[in-house]
Amino acid sequence: MALQIATHSGPFHADDVLAVALIRAFVDPEAQVVRTRDPERVAAADVVVDVGAIFDPSSGRFDHHQATYTGPLSSAGMVLEWLARTERIEASFAQRLRQGVVDYIDDVDNGRVAPKPHVPCFPRIVSALNNSTDDHEGFDRAFDQASTFAVLWLQGLAAEHAKLQEARRVVRAAMDAAEASGSRVLELEAYLPWKGAYFEQGGADHPTDYVLHPGTDGSWRIVAIPPKMGDFGQKRPLPEAWAGLTDEALSAVTGVPGSVFCHKNRFIAVFRTREAAVEALTRHGLER
Repeated sequence: MALQIATHSGPFHADDVLAVALIRAFVDPEAQVVRTRDPERVAAADVVVDVGAIFDPSSGRFDHHQATYTGPLSSAGMVLEWLARTERIEASFAQRLRQGVVDYIDDVDNGRVAPKPHVPCFPRIVSALNNSTDDHEGFDRAFDQASTFAVLWLQGLAAEHAKLQEARRVVRAAMDAAEASGSRVLELEAYLPWKGAYFEQGGADHPTDYVLHPGTDGSWRIVAIPPKMGDFGQKRPLPEAWAGLTDEALSAVTGVPGSVFCHKNRFIAVFRTREAAVEALTRHGLER
């Protein structure tokens, strides 16, 4: 049977929206939400968030408004801690959510920080959805829209985290292979978010200058590695003669048919095949 989650009716905030979404994303996607302040309906629910004046994870109660609770969390932080403690969310992902999303929502809801007026953060998005209505039924519909959006957001963050975990393993192996062979090129068999994994594992001091990887369209790319995370420069830019050229003009300069494009800032070049990209690297001495 689907879980029944109770939360308060009327206008809503980022913390109750996210608390419900966390449960729907990581415990029960079929969970039913009851928005009410009726004590009997609240008591009958399996999980209660942001209403009820009880904080007791063992009974699924997550409210922070009562005087007896003096901690720093909102209902979102309470639910995240519960999911992490009961291993419904893996520890490293829980930490990522805590630092990147939930701590801020807790701070906003408890008045420790105010959202910046021109930054479209989650609390401001939720606040805007409240403005779409002024009656109870309308607030219920808007809450459902907000929590559905939040579920999709959380699922995307979970997928991103999984990719980053895999990237650390793949990039470490590629770094070791390049170092063992003396190559200045880090080759990846599939595109993945490599930059974070590379720099977390000593990339700034690693003797590689380029990443070779496939694009989603079947092409292959040579990407010049920046000197540090977030830098727009390159350890070693692509050849100056390639800058801004495309197709036949670029093929003439590289000497490699199938050259497609080189950015004018010399941080990426695109080739039709892996063989063409490798030949361009070799012809111009970029791999050593």
